[in-house]
Amino acid sequence: MAEHVTPFRLDVPEADLADLRHRLARTRWPERETVSDWSQGVPLAYLRELCRYWAEDYDWRATERRLNALPQFRTELDGLGVHFLHVRSPHPGAVPLLVTHGWPGSIVEFGKIIGPLADPPDPADAFHVVCPSLPGYGFSDKPAEPGWSVQRIAAAWIRLMDRLGYERFAAQGGDWGTSITTSIGQQAPERVIGIHLNPPIAAPDPATFGDLTDGERASLAALEHAAEQESGYAVEMSTKPQTIGYGLVDSPVALCAWIVEKFRSWTDCDGDPANVLTCDELLDDITIYWLTGTGASSARLYWESFKEVSDRFSRATTDTVGVPTGCSIFPREVPRPSRRWAEKRYTDIRYWNELDRGGHFAAFEQPALFVNELRTFFRLVRNPPRPPLLR
Repeated sequence: MAEHVTPFRLDVPEADLADLRHRLARTRWPERETVSDWSQGVPLAYLRELCRYWAEDYDWRATERRLNALPQFRTELDGLGVHFLHVRSPHPGAVPLLVTHGWPGSIVEFGKIIGPLADPPDPADAFHVVCPSLPGYGFSDKPAEPGWSVQRIAAAWIRLMDRLGYERFAAQGGDWGTSITTSIGQQAPERVIGIHLNPPIAAPDPATFGDLTDGERASLAALEHAAEQESGYAVEMSTKPQTIGYGLVDSPVALCAWIVEKFRSWTDCDGDPANVLTCDELLDDITIYWLTGTGASSARLYWESFKEVSDRFSRATTDTVGVPTGCSIFPREVPRPSRRWAEKRYTDIRYWNELDRGGHFAAFEQPALFVNELRTFFRLVRNPPRPPLLR
Protein backbone atom coordinates (compact mmCIF):
# COMPACT_ATOMS: atom_id res chain seq x y z
CA MET A 1 0.00 0.00 0.00
CA ALA A 2 2.88 2.40 0.71
CA GLU A 3 3.63 2.56 -3.05
CA HIS A 4 0.01 3.04 -4.07
CA VAL A 5 -0.76 6.05 -6.27
CA THR A 6 -4.35 7.26 -6.04
CA PRO A 7 -6.20 9.83 -8.16
CA PHE A 8 -6.99 13.11 -6.43
CA ARG A 9 -9.70 15.65 -7.12
CA LEU A 10 -10.29 19.02 -5.48
CA ASP A 11 -13.70 19.56 -3.92
CA VAL A 12 -13.46 22.27 -1.26
CA PRO A 13 -16.55 22.34 0.99
CA GLU A 14 -18.73 25.39 0.43
CA ALA A 15 -18.62 25.98 4.17
CA ASP A 16 -14.87 26.66 3.93
CA LEU A 17 -15.43 29.34 1.30
CA ALA A 18 -18.22 30.89 3.34
CA ASP A 19 -15.93 30.95 6.38
CA LEU A 20 -13.25 32.73 4.34
CA ARG A 21 -15.70 35.41 3.25
CA HIS A 22 -16.99 35.81 6.82
CA ARG A 23 -13.47 36.25 8.22
CA LEU A 24 -12.61 38.81 5.55
CA ALA A 25 -15.75 40.79 6.34
CA ARG A 26 -14.92 40.86 10.06
CA THR A 27 -11.31 41.98 9.71
CA ARG A 28 -10.04 44.38 12.34
CA TRP A 29 -7.91 46.72 10.22
CA PRO A 30 -4.97 48.79 11.50
CA GLU A 31 -4.53 52.45 10.69
CA ARG A 32 -2.84 53.31 7.43
CA GLU A 33 0.92 53.45 7.09
CA THR A 34 2.69 56.75 7.73
CA VAL A 35 4.50 56.77 4.36
CA SER A 36 3.31 56.99 0.77
CA ASP A 37 5.02 53.86 -0.53
CA TRP A 38 5.56 50.17 0.39
CA SER A 39 8.56 50.81 2.67
CA GLN A 40 6.56 49.90 5.80
CA GLY A 41 4.90 46.91 4.14
CA VAL A 42 1.71 46.40 2.16
CA PRO A 43 -0.27 49.68 2.07
CA LEU A 44 -3.66 49.61 3.75
CA ALA A 45 -5.62 50.84 0.73
CA TYR A 46 -4.02 48.22 -1.55
CA LEU A 47 -4.71 45.34 0.83
CA ARG A 48 -8.28 46.40 1.62
CA GLU A 49 -9.16 46.50 -2.06
CA LEU A 50 -7.49 43.15 -2.77
CA CYS A 51 -9.30 41.53 0.16
CA ARG A 52 -12.60 43.13 -0.90
CA TYR A 53 -12.13 41.53 -4.31
CA TRP A 54 -11.25 38.22 -2.62
CA ALA A 55 -14.47 38.28 -0.59
CA GLU A 56 -16.86 39.61 -3.25
CA ASP A 57 -15.58 38.80 -6.75
CA TYR A 58 -12.97 36.05 -6.68
CA ASP A 59 -14.21 32.67 -7.93
CA TRP A 60 -12.37 29.73 -6.35
CA ARG A 61 -14.60 27.26 -8.17
CA ALA A 62 -13.17 28.42 -11.52
CA THR A 63 -9.67 27.73 -10.21
CA GLU A 64 -10.80 24.37 -8.87
CA ARG A 65 -12.16 23.41 -12.29
CA ARG A 66 -8.88 24.36 -13.99
CA LEU A 67 -6.85 22.30 -11.55
CA ASN A 68 -9.24 19.35 -11.80
CA ALA A 69 -8.76 19.39 -15.58
CA LEU A 70 -5.19 18.26 -14.88
CA PRO A 71 -4.40 14.70 -13.72
CA GLN A 72 -3.74 14.89 -9.96
CA PHE A 73 -2.61 12.14 -7.62
CA ARG A 74 -1.42 11.39 -4.11
CA THR A 75 1.06 8.85 -2.85
CA GLU A 76 3.00 8.13 0.32
CA LEU A 77 6.70 9.00 0.34
CA ASP A 78 8.84 8.41 3.42
CA GLY A 79 5.70 8.17 5.55
CA LEU A 80 4.12 11.38 4.24
CA GLY A 81 1.22 11.81 1.82
CA VAL A 82 2.29 13.87 -1.20
CA HIS A 83 0.08 15.50 -3.82
CA PHE A 84 1.32 15.91 -7.38
CA LEU A 85 0.29 16.67 -10.94
CA HIS A 86 1.33 14.13 -13.56
CA VAL A 87 0.60 15.24 -17.11
CA ARG A 88 1.76 12.72 -19.67
CA SER A 89 2.67 13.93 -23.13
CA PRO A 90 0.94 12.38 -26.16
CA HIS A 91 4.36 12.05 -27.79
CA PRO A 92 6.15 8.72 -27.23
CA GLY A 93 9.64 10.24 -27.08
CA ALA A 94 8.78 12.69 -24.31
CA VAL A 95 11.30 13.13 -21.49
CA PRO A 96 10.05 12.97 -17.89
CA LEU A 97 10.41 16.39 -16.24
CA LEU A 98 10.14 16.99 -12.49
CA VAL A 99 9.26 20.63 -11.67
CA THR A 100 9.47 21.88 -8.06
CA HIS A 101 8.01 25.12 -6.68
CA GLY A 102 9.03 27.11 -3.60
CA TRP A 103 7.56 29.60 -1.11
CA PRO A 104 5.21 31.39 -1.40
CA GLY A 105 4.51 29.44 -4.55
CA SER A 106 2.41 26.40 -5.38
CA ILE A 107 1.43 24.23 -8.30
CA VAL A 108 -0.70 27.10 -9.69
CA GLU A 109 2.56 28.75 -10.81
CA PHE A 110 2.85 26.10 -13.51
CA GLY A 111 -0.64 26.26 -14.99
CA LYS A 112 0.55 28.24 -18.03
CA ILE A 113 3.56 26.07 -18.84
CA ILE A 114 2.34 22.48 -18.45
CA GLY A 115 0.43 22.34 -21.75
CA PRO A 116 3.24 23.84 -23.88
CA LEU A 117 5.78 21.52 -22.24
CA ALA A 118 3.67 18.36 -22.64
CA ASP A 119 2.41 19.02 -26.17
CA PRO A 120 4.79 21.41 -27.99
CA PRO A 121 4.77 22.31 -31.70
CA ASP A 122 7.87 20.13 -32.14
CA PRO A 123 7.37 16.67 -30.56
CA ALA A 124 11.13 16.52 -29.99
CA ASP A 125 10.64 19.09 -27.21
CA ALA A 126 7.94 17.10 -25.38
CA PHE A 127 7.94 16.32 -21.65
CA HIS A 128 5.93 14.19 -19.29
CA VAL A 129 5.44 16.80 -16.55
CA VAL A 130 5.43 15.96 -12.82
CA CYS A 131 4.73 18.81 -10.35
CA PRO A 132 4.62 17.80 -6.67
CA SER A 133 3.39 19.99 -3.82
CA LEU A 134 6.13 20.34 -1.22
CA PRO A 135 5.61 18.65 2.17
CA GLY A 136 3.57 21.04 4.31
CA TYR A 137 2.38 22.92 1.22
CA GLY A 138 -0.83 22.78 -0.78
CA PHE A 139 -2.55 19.42 -0.81
CA SER A 140 0.42 17.43 0.49
CA ASP A 141 0.42 16.35 4.13
CA LYS A 142 2.07 18.38 6.88
CA PRO A 143 5.13 16.81 8.52
CA ALA A 144 4.45 15.95 12.16
CA GLU A 145 8.11 15.80 13.18
CA PRO A 146 11.26 17.72 12.27
CA GLY A 147 13.63 16.51 9.59
CA TRP A 148 11.93 17.37 6.31
CA SER A 149 14.93 19.23 4.93
CA VAL A 150 15.81 20.07 1.35
CA GLN A 151 17.83 16.84 1.13
CA ARG A 152 14.99 14.68 2.46
CA ILE A 153 12.52 16.21 0.01
CA ALA A 154 14.97 15.59 -2.84
CA ALA A 155 15.27 11.93 -1.82
CA ALA A 156 11.48 11.66 -1.72
CA TRP A 157 11.20 13.19 -5.20
CA ILE A 158 13.68 10.63 -6.55
CA ARG A 159 11.47 7.87 -5.12
CA LEU A 160 8.43 9.52 -6.67
CA MET A 161 9.97 9.42 -10.14
CA ASP A 162 10.95 5.80 -9.58
CA ARG A 163 7.39 4.99 -8.52
CA LEU A 164 6.06 6.58 -11.69
CA GLY A 165 8.36 4.35 -13.71
CA TYR A 166 10.87 6.96 -14.86
CA GLU A 167 14.37 5.52 -14.81
CA ARG A 168 15.96 8.74 -16.02
CA PHE A 169 14.47 12.20 -15.94
CA ALA A 170 15.06 15.92 -16.18
CA ALA A 171 14.53 18.25 -13.21
CA GLN A 172 13.74 21.93 -12.84
CA GLY A 173 13.36 24.22 -9.86
CA GLY A 174 13.10 27.77 -8.58
CA ASP A 175 13.20 29.11 -5.00
CA TRP A 176 13.17 26.02 -2.74
CA GLY A 177 12.93 24.04 -5.96
CA THR A 178 16.43 25.22 -6.91
CA SER A 179 18.01 23.69 -3.82
CA ILE A 180 15.87 20.55 -4.02
CA THR A 181 16.71 20.06 -7.70
CA THR A 182 20.39 20.65 -6.97
CA SER A 183 20.25 17.99 -4.24
CA ILE A 184 18.59 15.55 -6.65
CA GLY A 185 21.53 16.05 -8.99
CA GLN A 186 23.92 15.33 -6.14
CA GLN A 187 22.06 12.32 -4.74
CA ALA A 188 21.24 10.56 -8.01
CA PRO A 189 23.47 11.92 -10.79
CA GLU A 190 23.05 8.72 -12.80
CA ARG A 191 19.27 9.26 -12.91
CA VAL A 192 19.28 12.89 -14.04
CA ILE A 193 19.84 13.89 -17.66
CA GLY A 194 20.16 17.50 -16.60
CA ILE A 195 18.89 20.13 -14.18
CA HIS A 196 17.54 23.57 -15.01
CA LEU A 197 17.61 26.26 -12.31
CA ASN A 198 16.23 29.76 -11.94
CA PRO A 199 18.56 30.77 -10.45
CA PRO A 200 21.53 28.59 -9.50
CA ILE A 201 22.47 28.88 -5.84
CA ALA A 202 26.12 29.94 -5.52
CA ALA A 203 27.89 32.50 -3.36
CA PRO A 204 29.94 35.44 -4.62
CA ASP A 205 33.55 34.40 -5.11
CA PRO A 206 35.93 36.61 -3.07
CA ALA A 207 38.69 35.84 -5.58
CA THR A 208 36.81 38.01 -8.09
CA PHE A 209 36.25 41.03 -5.86
CA GLY A 210 39.24 42.89 -7.29
CA ASP A 211 37.86 42.56 -10.82
CA LEU A 212 34.07 42.68 -10.58
CA THR A 213 31.87 43.09 -13.62
CA ASP A 214 28.98 45.56 -13.59
CA GLY A 215 26.59 42.63 -13.27
CA GLU A 216 28.46 41.25 -10.28
CA ARG A 217 28.41 44.64 -8.57
CA ALA A 218 24.65 44.80 -9.13
CA SER A 219 24.28 41.29 -7.75
CA LEU A 220 26.20 42.18 -4.57
CA ALA A 221 24.13 45.35 -4.14
CA ALA A 222 20.91 43.34 -4.54
CA LEU A 223 22.06 40.85 -1.90
CA GLU A 224 22.87 43.71 0.48
CA HIS A 225 19.50 45.37 -0.14
CA ALA A 226 17.66 42.09 0.39
CA ALA A 227 19.48 41.48 3.68
CA GLU A 228 18.65 44.98 4.95
CA GLN A 229 15.12 45.53 3.62
CA GLU A 230 13.52 42.28 2.39
CA SER A 231 14.58 39.47 4.71
CA GLY A 232 12.35 39.97 7.75
CA TYR A 233 10.00 37.23 6.60
CA ALA A 234 12.88 34.74 6.35
CA VAL A 235 14.31 35.63 9.76
CA GLU A 236 10.91 35.04 11.37
CA MET A 237 10.11 31.81 9.52
CA SER A 238 13.59 30.34 9.92
CA THR A 239 13.65 31.01 13.68
CA LYS A 240 10.03 31.05 14.93
CA PRO A 241 7.72 29.62 12.24
CA GLN A 242 5.14 28.51 14.78
CA THR A 243 4.70 32.04 16.12
CA ILE A 244 3.97 33.64 12.74
CA GLY A 245 1.96 30.56 11.80
CA TYR A 246 -0.88 31.40 14.18
CA GLY A 247 -1.68 34.59 12.29
CA LEU A 248 -1.17 33.01 8.86
CA VAL A 249 -3.59 30.16 9.60
CA ASP A 250 -6.20 32.21 11.50
CA SER A 251 -6.36 35.46 9.51
CA PRO A 252 -6.80 35.51 5.73
CA VAL A 253 -5.78 39.19 5.69
CA ALA A 254 -2.50 38.42 7.49
CA LEU A 255 -1.81 35.58 5.07
CA CYS A 256 -2.66 37.75 2.06
CA ALA A 257 -0.36 40.56 3.22
CA TRP A 258 2.47 38.15 4.07
CA ILE A 259 2.40 36.62 0.59
CA VAL A 260 1.49 39.56 -1.63
CA GLU A 261 4.40 41.56 -0.21
CA LYS A 262 6.73 38.97 -1.73
CA PHE A 263 4.94 39.02 -5.07
CA ARG A 264 5.44 42.78 -5.15
CA SER A 265 9.11 42.60 -4.12
CA TRP A 266 10.15 39.64 -6.23
CA THR A 267 8.26 40.03 -9.51
CA ASP A 268 9.33 42.21 -12.42
CA CYS A 269 6.24 44.35 -11.85
CA ASP A 270 7.52 47.94 -11.66
CA GLY A 271 5.98 48.41 -8.24
CA ASP A 272 2.56 46.84 -8.81
CA PRO A 273 1.99 43.07 -8.98
CA ALA A 274 -1.01 43.74 -11.25
CA ASN A 275 1.47 44.65 -14.01
CA VAL A 276 2.43 40.98 -14.36
CA LEU A 277 -0.26 38.94 -12.56
CA THR A 278 -4.00 39.47 -12.28
CA CYS A 279 -5.79 39.68 -8.92
CA ASP A 280 -7.23 36.25 -9.67
CA GLU A 281 -3.79 34.77 -10.25
CA LEU A 282 -2.44 36.24 -7.01
CA LEU A 283 -5.47 34.97 -5.11
CA ASP A 284 -5.29 31.50 -6.68
CA ASP A 285 -1.96 31.02 -4.94
CA ILE A 286 -2.97 32.71 -1.67
CA THR A 287 -6.26 30.79 -1.49
CA ILE A 288 -4.47 27.46 -1.72
CA TYR A 289 -2.44 28.43 1.36
CA TRP A 290 -5.63 29.52 3.12
CA LEU A 291 -7.85 26.53 2.31
CA THR A 292 -5.13 24.03 3.23
CA GLY A 293 -4.11 25.86 6.41
CA THR A 294 -0.45 25.65 5.44
CA GLY A 295 0.79 29.03 6.66
CA ALA A 296 2.70 27.47 9.55
CA SER A 297 3.69 24.15 7.97
CA SER A 298 5.12 25.82 4.85
CA ALA A 299 7.12 28.25 7.01
CA ARG A 300 8.82 25.35 8.82
CA LEU A 301 10.86 24.51 5.72
CA TYR A 302 12.73 27.76 6.48
CA TRP A 303 13.40 26.49 10.00
CA GLU A 304 14.70 23.24 8.51
CA SER A 305 16.94 24.50 5.71
CA PHE A 306 17.13 28.27 5.24
CA LYS A 307 20.43 28.89 7.06
CA GLU A 308 22.16 26.27 4.94
CA VAL A 309 20.73 27.61 1.68
CA SER A 310 21.34 31.25 2.64
CA ASP A 311 24.99 30.50 3.37
CA ARG A 312 25.31 28.91 -0.07
CA PHE A 313 24.09 31.96 -1.96
CA SER A 314 25.58 34.69 0.21
CA ARG A 315 28.67 33.46 2.07
CA ALA A 316 30.44 30.36 0.81
CA THR A 317 30.13 27.61 -1.78
CA THR A 318 31.54 24.41 -0.31
CA ASP A 319 30.02 21.61 -2.39
CA THR A 320 29.81 20.84 -6.10
CA VAL A 321 27.21 19.56 -8.54
CA GLY A 322 28.44 17.57 -11.51
CA VAL A 323 25.36 16.93 -13.63
CA PRO A 324 24.65 18.95 -16.81
CA THR A 325 23.12 22.24 -15.71
CA GLY A 326 21.14 25.01 -17.38
CA CYS A 327 20.77 28.39 -15.69
CA SER A 328 18.27 31.15 -16.43
CA ILE A 329 18.86 34.45 -14.65
CA PHE A 330 15.80 36.69 -14.53
CA PRO A 331 16.52 40.37 -13.77
CA ARG A 332 14.30 40.72 -10.67
CA GLU A 333 15.61 37.54 -9.07
CA VAL A 334 17.73 37.53 -5.91
CA PRO A 335 20.28 36.02 -5.83
CA ARG A 336 21.71 36.53 -9.31
CA PRO A 337 25.17 34.92 -9.31
CA SER A 338 27.49 35.47 -12.23
CA ARG A 339 28.48 32.52 -14.34
CA ARG A 340 32.02 32.43 -12.97
CA TRP A 341 30.63 32.35 -9.41
CA ALA A 342 28.13 29.62 -10.31
CA GLU A 343 30.77 27.50 -12.04
CA LYS A 344 32.52 27.06 -8.70
CA ARG A 345 29.57 24.93 -7.60
CA TYR A 346 27.94 23.73 -10.82
CA THR A 347 30.88 22.25 -12.68
CA ASP A 348 29.08 21.30 -15.92
CA ILE A 349 27.06 24.35 -16.95
CA ARG A 350 25.87 23.72 -20.49
CA TYR A 351 23.51 26.69 -20.80
CA TRP A 352 23.52 30.17 -19.29
CA ASN A 353 21.15 33.00 -20.15
CA GLU A 354 20.55 36.38 -18.51
CA LEU A 355 17.11 37.58 -19.57
CA ASP A 356 15.85 41.14 -19.86
CA ARG A 357 12.52 40.67 -18.06
CA GLY A 358 10.97 38.42 -15.45
CA GLY A 359 11.42 37.77 -11.77
CA HIS A 360 11.28 35.17 -9.03
CA PHE A 361 8.04 33.52 -10.22
CA ALA A 362 9.27 33.14 -13.78
CA ALA A 363 6.85 30.42 -14.92
CA PHE A 364 3.95 32.49 -13.56
CA GLU A 365 5.16 35.90 -14.83
CA GLN A 366 6.73 35.04 -18.17
CA PRO A 367 5.51 31.57 -19.18
CA ALA A 368 6.54 31.80 -22.84
CA LEU A 369 10.09 32.88 -21.94
CA PHE A 370 10.26 30.20 -19.25
CA VAL A 371 9.16 27.42 -21.61
CA ASN A 372 11.68 28.55 -24.20
CA GLU A 373 14.47 28.46 -21.60
CA LEU A 374 13.64 24.85 -20.70
CA ARG A 375 13.35 23.74 -24.30
CA THR A 376 16.62 25.41 -25.27
CA PHE A 377 18.61 23.85 -22.44
CA PHE A 378 17.15 20.35 -22.54
CA ARG A 379 17.71 20.11 -26.31
CA LEU A 380 21.40 20.10 -25.41
CA VAL A 381 21.21 17.14 -23.03
CA ARG A 382 18.30 14.92 -24.10
CA ASN A 383 19.07 11.29 -24.74
CA PRO A 384 17.94 9.80 -28.06
CA PRO A 385 14.14 9.56 -27.80
CA ARG A 386 12.91 6.43 -26.07
CA PRO A 387 9.70 5.62 -24.23
CA PRO A 388 9.83 5.96 -20.43
CA LEU A 389 9.83 2.83 -18.30
CA LEU A 390 6.37 2.29 -16.88
CA ARG A 391 5.29 -0.13 -14.23
